[in-house]
Amino acid sequence: MKRTSRWSVVHILSVILFCYTILILSSPHCCSARDNITIKSRLGYAQTLVSAGNRFELGFFDPSRSSNVKRYVGIWYTTNPQTVVWVANRGKPLSDNSGVLSIAGGDLKVSDDKGIVYWHTDLGLKRLNLVAKLEDTGNFVLLEYRSKGKILWQSFDQPTDTFLYGMKMDENFKLTSWTSKEDPAPGNFTFKKDPAEESQFVVMEKIITHWRSMEPETGKIFESDVMPSTILNFFDLSNNRPEVYSDKRLVMSFTGDLQYWQLDIDTKNWSLMLWFPKDICGVFNFCGNFGICNSKNKLPCKCLPGFKPKLPEKWKAGIFSDGCSRKNTSCDNDFLSFKRMKVRNPDSFEAKDEKECREMCLSNCQCQAYSYVRQRDTVLCLTWTEDLKDLQDDQDGGYDVNVRVVLSDIGATGRNCETCGTNLVPYPLSTGPKCGDPMYARFYCNNDTDHLSFNAPSGSYNVISVDPEARIFVIQMQSEKPDNCFFMKSSGSRILQLNESSQFNVTSWCSGDLGNFTTDSSLNDTVAVGISWKPPLEPTCTSSAECKDWPHSTCNKTGNGPKRCLCNANFRWDGLALNCTPEGGQSAESFHSNKLLLLILGLSLATAMALFCAVVSICVWRRKVVKRRAKQRKAALHRYDTERGVKELIDSNKFKEQDETGIDVPFFDFESIIAATDNFSEENKLGKGGFGPVYKVFFSGLSELLSHLFLMVPLSLHRL
Repeated sequence: MKRTSRWSVVHILSVILFCYTILILSSPHCCSARDNITIKSRLGYAQTLVSAGNRFELGFFDPSRSSNVKRYVGIWYTTNPQTVVWVANRGKPLSDNSGVLSIAGGDLKVSDDKGIVYWHTDLGLKRLNLVAKLEDTGNFVLLEYRSKGKILWQSFDQPTDTFLYGMKMDENFKLTSWTSKEDPAPGNFTFKKDPAEESQFVVMEKIITHWRSMEPETGKIFESDVMPSTILNFFDLSNNRPEVYSDKRLVMSFTGDLQYWQLDIDTKNWSLMLWFPKDICGVFNFCGNFGICNSKNKLPCKCLPGFKPKLPEKWKAGIFSDGCSRKNTSCDNDFLSFKRMKVRNPDSFEAKDEKECREMCLSNCQCQAYSYVRQRDTVLCLTWTEDLKDLQDDQDGGYDVNVRVVLSDIGATGRNCETCGTNLVPYPLSTGPKCGDPMYARFYCNNDTDHLSFNAPSGSYNVISVDPEARIFVIQMQSEKPDNCFFMKSSGSRILQLNESSQFNVTSWCSGDLGNFTTDSSLNDTVAVGISWKPPLEPTCTSSAECKDWPHSTCNKTGNGPKRCLCNANFRWDGLALNCTPEGGQSAESFHSNKLLLLILGLSLATAMALFCAVVSICVWRRKVVKRRAKQRKAALHRYDTERGVKELIDSNKFKEQDETGIDVPFFDFESIIAATDNFSEENKLGKGGFGPVYKVFFSGLSELLSHLFLMVPLSLHRL
């Protein structure tokens, strides 16, 4: 009985040991799981390396969903879904399953069964005891056994699109995005340290700055451009806290965003914590030079007052990078003030007061803008002598910037309302009783926020831009059907409760008419509404002194209505040009322009006639010269028409061998000679001399003497 029990216990223990062995062998990291390769072992396409702590995996992968096979060697987290952090042969994928990763010729190599190399480390080490190991930090290193773990090469020195803790952030470091979500080939965006500012960082789109971190010396901090301490600590290896940062990664995305991700230890899911740029206005100089960006507006870009789009067609298409240019480059100008503006790269110096700062800028034509800043016990004058870049309005902590403009370029008159923020309020629009026309007094400027609003019967709406030349302003409002442009156009005036007698008309309604360029999701249910205003009547007045901005007008009573600046005799009011024009239908400017045009036309015709007469005179003169020369030639021929004339020619001193200028005798070409000798016929041959045969020739139209001249032709010429 005891023996039977002993055998039962042994049997049970054997079963337990067998099951445990099966369990161990079935583990994915047993036997087949390894973290290194050597010269004698290599990694095939169906195999992987797994780091000691089971955090990272290395092997062949195919990110593409297409039928075309594209295999790369990469490193990824062991969590799902697959998150790749490094790629070896990112620019040269394998097209089949024959790829291997091996150590050969002193290098790490990715090759196929034909021996074609797709990637290698290019070290050429002449050592035998090499091993490549995947570490738990995600670093893939090449070591030599005998050197006590000395790293000969590491993937951390050649990152692709992802920064992991342990990488060295120095002037040589660079992350390069993938081309697309499924293509790890080098893309358009790179992240690196800013060469111009050692402590700052930059994202480049090829050779163009896409985003740049910022830390102004003046104390103005713009959160959207400051690299947070969370990421700066992530870069700092002196922290030596891998347990804190091992679950974080910084990625240069193919979209142009620099993304900071964190892994949730419990759910094993990645969360996007930070990204740069924050919005489209975070893109460096998104609206171009002298262009203002506001990501809270459906239309994010507009030009500063006094400026115009440099390339209007591209601007209308939503391509703002070319920016704006001044309407007038004259140095005889003044300043417009804008509050809470973000603007880069000012020069600074101490000034005793704002007047000194303003005068310093005004005296220098290169000075584009200035700002007067108080910091503790210091007063700084900030100036910008280059084009204003990366402008954003409505920025907390922004500068109060005074920009140089030519007042005539913003239509400044005694009746214009003051600029509200970055919006002009041109006549006849009115924000109060002291400016504009009372019939257009539907606007309100909040001086605390610098926001301009339009008060329609249906409510108050934010004005995001005003175009004085087109007589259109754009408001932004919520809509239940933001994509139904036809519905909005047909019922826009009804929704705003603007009747036919109103001075305002809806001209466009929906983001499609004006461009949907913003990425702010909070604006998805908003529309940009274009509203035009009708030409105004004559300006109201109390005395003729108030009519000085409208020449040829006088303040007079108009029936039962208020006094207005009525045009004088022979002039009429032009509501489009906002001035009195001659009754012929032309504006004063048009009248003077036409006079100038007629003057230019008259001068052009006079010049053309003078040129024509000169050409005719030259032609007549040349014809006379030709006739005179023909007569002289004929007279010369007639002179030698007799034997006496020929004898006189021979006896004259002009007929000498040393005479290099020759004599005035006729010249005959070879074709004429052939015709005159009847192709050197025997009938015309007179004989033969020392220089060749002599022929009798006859030239029609010449005298009888010349027709019987004897012509001596060399024998060689005759044979031709």
